[in-house]
Amino acid sequence: MKRIVGCVLTLLALTQVSEAQVSRYIVKFKDKGSNPFSLNNPSAFLSQRAISRRTKYSISIDSTDLPVTPRYIDSVRLSGTVSILCISKWLNGVAIQTSDAAALAKINALPFVKSVSGAALRTANSAIYNNKFELEKEQFAANPLRETGVLADYYDYGTSFAQVHIHKGEFLHNIGLRGQGMIIGMLDAGYNNYLTLKAFDSVRNNGQILGIYDFVARDSSVNEDYAHGMECFSTMAANLPGQFVGTAPKANFYLFRTEDASSEYPVEEFNWVCGAERVDSLGGDVISSSLGYTTFDAPLTSSSHTYADMNGNTTTAAIGADLAAKKGILVVNAAGNDGDKTWHYIGTPADADSVMTVGAVTTTGAVATFSSYGPSSDGQIKPDVASVGAGTIIQFPNGAIGGGNGTSFACPNLVGLTTCLWQGFPEYNNMHIINALRQAGTKASSPDDRVGYGIPDVKKALTSLLKEFSTATGAVSNCTATIQWTSKDVSSMKYEIERQLPGQNSFIKIAAKSGTGTVFATRAPYQYQDVLSGVNAGTITYRIKQIVDTSASGLTEIYIDTVTVNLQAACIDAGLTDVTIAPNPAKDILTVRVTTPTSSSNIVIRIYNSTGQLMASLNKSKTPGTAFFNDISLARFSKGKYYVEVYDDKKRLSAKELIKL
Repeated sequence: MKRIVGCVLTLLALTQVSEAQVSRYIVKFKDKGSNPFSLNNPSAFLSQRAISRRTKYSISIDSTDLPVTPRYIDSVRLSGTVSILCISKWLNGVAIQTSDAAALAKINALPFVKSVSGAALRTANSAIYNNKFELEKEQFAANPLRETGVLADYYDYGTSFAQVHIHKGEFLHNIGLRGQGMIIGMLDAGYNNYLTLKAFDSVRNNGQILGIYDFVARDSSVNEDYAHGMECFSTMAANLPGQFVGTAPKANFYLFRTEDASSEYPVEEFNWVCGAERVDSLGGDVISSSLGYTTFDAPLTSSSHTYADMNGNTTTAAIGADLAAKKGILVVNAAGNDGDKTWHYIGTPADADSVMTVGAVTTTGAVATFSSYGPSSDGQIKPDVASVGAGTIIQFPNGAIGGGNGTSFACPNLVGLTTCLWQGFPEYNNMHIINALRQAGTKASSPDDRVGYGIPDVKKALTSLLKEFSTATGAVSNCTATIQWTSKDVSSMKYEIERQLPGQNSFIKIAAKSGTGTVFATRAPYQYQDVLSGVNAGTITYRIKQIVDTSASGLTEIYIDTVTVNLQAACIDAGLTDVTIAPNPAKDILTVRVTTPTSSSNIVIRIYNSTGQLMASLNKSKTPGTAFFNDISLARFSKGKYYVEVYDDKKRLSAKELIKL
């Protein structure tokens, strides 16, 4: 996570420069008057995928979507020796470079210009880096390969298993959610050697890198720049089976360089917003940003932020981040690495209202001491959540794979799983997914200022969303109840249908079905017909249990919906006689269900042990149809095998074997 903690000697000399050496400026405009673009024709400035996102989530296209008025930009460029660096429609402004004082005066005098402010010195030397990323340069050897069984998982994660498993992330991958069809836009300081490192063979060969752009150098090459972005990228995209697998290895990516690793100036916040706009316009789904801003280099230290500015609504980056979220993008930002420093708070845009801010923990869940504190200055819970940022397995530019420290790595590690979760539930918008992750956190009931709602369990988040998504209906006709339900599943999942008939005080399993999905995101409709022979008139209740994880170690079951049907008349077949006992095996209470076409004043229930000794005898009465005798206590019975015989007066109706637990 970037924040200056010191500078190399070459850059220390910059503290002596004057305002006169500022050559990059941000020009903001008053309006978008005389704009040739129209909100009625968004395809002229937004991709179809960006438009579709707005349509899906009922997001209106508004004036912030309109490009900056071209003649305003032309007027600025033609004011003298001026270069246009970056254009932001959301901020309605441009970043420029000029040393022409007359041009600046002319720009200031333009009637549609709102303000001109210094943003940075002349273009920095890209070969010189200060140590704003110093913490994250720590490197150590990777741990031995994962020793637990990997055959049950889709991926063999090798040394990266712990940072996936802390969120139960392998569960998402196992049910087909690996990022397919999703687009992650990365904003960072460079992606050194991503074109040659083996960790990225898969994303390169499969065309998963959709585009790149360098907003600092204004070119289309980021391979030669700083390595920080590449290291973050690896936590999501790496695919080296048995050694290192990322959290969204099948996702698509845009790699944007918005950060100049050699300096810290306000222009970098402006670049951040320009990058976020590009992700939006291209139809991206998620932004992963391991950047943050607090203090700026001389001579623009007066533009540095205070803690009061960390209110989610003041800084350029926070305004841009919230606008990205407003456009439907799920924005995730690292909290910062200042937890053990004098300034120990989050930076910006981690303070933004609609950003999911990620703090750092170890693979055992302990808070990393360097992870920045919340809350935001207006009292928001920040960070929102936490992921592994201490000893995170990453790819280094020299080919080594090892551990690095920083919330910069916690952020993309969780971004990948967040993307996979959203892949499974495209019906829900960005904020809905963020809230599901918060509520699935280890501290959801008592969030704090270090890890917020805690470490999200993505399987728990998925089951919560699944319960919310799933629906069931029921109807009855001609003594047959038809139960229909819609859910999402894969073939390894199962459903159980449970029923409670009139007179019963508990549910009994009556049927089961296996899932049919190949990728979890597929909507799955099902139907079950229940023939109600011998059932009395009244209300019948059904509930659908979905067994989401059938593994012995991670068995997860949820009730996805409950429905009732009203049986108007008893379904009695002439001569029908039936006896069932439940549950079986039983522990404390046994229910005996008896169906006869006639009434009886002498139903006798007898229970014998395995040697034939009579252990209990009960006399009951019933009306025509089905009766439930729910009050048979087994508390005094020893564990073992018993036999239950049922008589109608002297006629034996049934004999059943019973196992007492």
